[in-house]
Order: sequence, then C-alpha cells, then structure tokens
Amino acid sequence: MPQFTVNPNRFDPYKGFKFRVKWDGRVVAGISKISALRRITEVVEHREGGDPSRPRRSPGITRYEPVTIERGVTHDTEFEAWANRVHRLDAGAGDEMALADFRKDIVIELMNEAGQVATAYRLYRCWPSEYTAMPDLDANGNAVAIQTLVLQNEGWERNLDVVEPAEPKE
Repeated sequence: MPQFTVNPNRFDPYKGFKFRVKWDGRVVAGISKISALRRITEVVEHREGGDPSRPRRSPGITRYEPVTIERGVTHDTEFEAWANRVHRLDAGAGDEMALADFRKDIVIELMNEAGQVATAYRLYRCWPSEYTAMPDLDANGNAVAIQTLVLQNEGWERNLDVVEPAEPKE
C-alpha cells in the first residue's frame, strides 16, 4: 500500500514545521513549538503458581503525557488567561480557580508544505499545570523571549475526518 493514496507521487513524509493549535474554536497566535503526543501503557506482570518461571505480561493503566506549547512573548493574553482559570493570585478564598471552565479540548493540526491540513489530533480535557510568563532574560543573549504552557490532558485521538488533501500541481 502506498504511503500517500491521494498523492501517489509524494514520497516524503510531512514536515514538523507547519502546524497550528486551536482552542475555543480559533487558532492561537504565535505558537512556535509543541512537544510530542505521547501515551504510555504500564505493563502488568502476573503468573499463576503452576506457570513456568517467567511472568505473563498484559496492559495496565494508560497515561497521556503532558504537552508543552511554546510561543514568543507578545501582547496576546491567551496563555495567561487560561493559566489564570486554574489559579488566580488576587482571588479571595475559594475563588482561586474557575472550576466551571478551566478545562478545554484543543486541536493540533499538521499541514503539508502548501498549508493544507494533512492530519489533526484532538486532545481532551486539557488544563495548564505550568505556565512560564517570562523566560530567563540575558543581556548578552540573542534569543527570542518564550512563554510556555504545560497542558495536562486526559487523552487524545486522531481526527479521522481529516483526510489526505489533494496537493496542488505546480
């Protein structure tokens, strides 16, 4: 079976530099890096008393690793506003957290070189467990100031409605 059914002449896999992130139905501006989507299923070892001296293995609990999103510091407050739903310093006792809406589903879309969405994943019930508003600053450095948001999630799955796009001919 060919790797690409709609574009059989395509040989190269998709590049990791064209992507976007959506939450609340809109694209989040300026995201420059996303960590890998990773899940780990624990191994449960067991054996019966009459079994040979080697264990059997079966799947146990599956954990979905946090996802880290990075972007350059701008005046856009999307990261900060979401992080503040989880913890607000200036809130009174019992109001530090917005329990009703601190979780969001997010979408990560990977695009081909022409900017067409090639594949997408939906991450469920995400919430920020870590927020870096301002990075280390260095007067001798030459780097962009980066904000980070670490998102806990309760699972993700590929959006099967997104199919291989027909790539434009020259």
